[in-house]
Amino acid sequence: MKKEEFYKEARTNLTGPLAGVRVLDVTTSWAGPMACNVLADLGADVIKVEIPSGDVARAVSPALPGTDVSFMHATVNRNKRSLMLDIRQAGERDKLLKIAEQSDIFVENFKVGTMAGYGLGYEDLRVAKPDIVYVSITGWGQFGPDFEAAGYDPLAQAASGFLSVNGQPDGPPTKAGTFLADDLSGLHGAIGAMAALRHRDQTGEGQHVDVALLDAMLFQSNGLPMLGAMGVEPTRMGNEFGFAVPANVYECADGPVYVGILLDAHWQILAPILGEPDLATNPAFATRDDRSANRDVCNMMLGDWLSERKREDAVKTLRDAGLPVAPVRTFGEAAQDPHVLERDMLQPTELQDGTTVPVTGPAVKFSRTPTRVRSPAPDLGEHNDEILEEFGMGSDK
Repeated sequence: MKKEEFYKEARTNLTGPLAGVRVLDVTTSWAGPMACNVLADLGADVIKVEIPSGDVARAVSPALPGTDVSFMHATVNRNKRSLMLDIRQAGERDKLLKIAEQSDIFVENFKVGTMAGYGLGYEDLRVAKPDIVYVSITGWGQFGPDFEAAGYDPLAQAASGFLSVNGQPDGPPTKAGTFLADDLSGLHGAIGAMAALRHRDQTGEGQHVDVALLDAMLFQSNGLPMLGAMGVEPTRMGNEFGFAVPANVYECADGPVYVGILLDAHWQILAPILGEPDLATNPAFATRDDRSANRDVCNMMLGDWLSERKREDAVKTLRDAGLPVAPVRTFGEAAQDPHVLERDMLQPTELQDGTTVPVTGPAVKFSRTPTRVRSPAPDLGEHNDEILEEFGMGSDK
């Protein structure tokens, strides 16, 4: 399918499927801003509320080359408007409560009790807006023995069991190379907000949505917590799988690829390509369990075949045969991939200083209500006058 065919019935008069929804983003760093980023990308009017010192993400290095804008801020706060309010002060808090009266979703990701201490907890917000959808994202959740402990991304990765299976078999437990727990809890925060909004639209009832980084990690751990609870402890396998052989990173003559022979049918196709057609049905290799018992031999045969070929040629040969393979790229290489660009995953966006940067685009595509990077991450308080006037408050009120 061509891109223009997918979007042939696209509307141009909406920001996205959540057009008309207003979100108050009272968050910092990554998990909370990510939840609100998803909602903003989907077309919601997201008002990012920051104290005068600004969101932590604004100061995290590195800055985008040629600018003084943090990569974190540019990524996770695009498509939002910035309102600077010192919500620790009663007068500024009251302004936020007034805005909340005309909002749909309130998102915060501070330590349990922090927002209530400012008079902005769920019980406070529901007085101002009885049907508010109030999303709290924390390390450990709103209840449970550890609910008051500080919680951050690597701590949730560690406590969930994820580190124990990540890394090389002979190496130490290893965290993810991205903010994995923050990202997953942000996605669950956005999903939870939309589900609660659907319930509100049907019943008129608001509610408190509790998202924990730990819970998000456990949920997205592919059933491994269930195995662990039953006494089966998975081990680290690096780039391999216990149930798929051969599946690994292999070196071609000019760079690495990942090949995953997941099915017996895949092996039946691969064996002749490797010059070993008899192994397609050989009892030592024909089934997944057989190949697992001969993992080293399978890896050696495929590795030898790939090492004699350029990466582009190897990928084409295997893909033409219907086999799963992909080049192992750096982020810089991925950013130049024609497929990535065709999918609008890097969208040229002009910052306030006139610099154009390739901001990561929304993941989900909508044929009727397309989404895009509509605006760059805002300067601190950039929209104060605009927002306060919308709600009948001048900047001095």
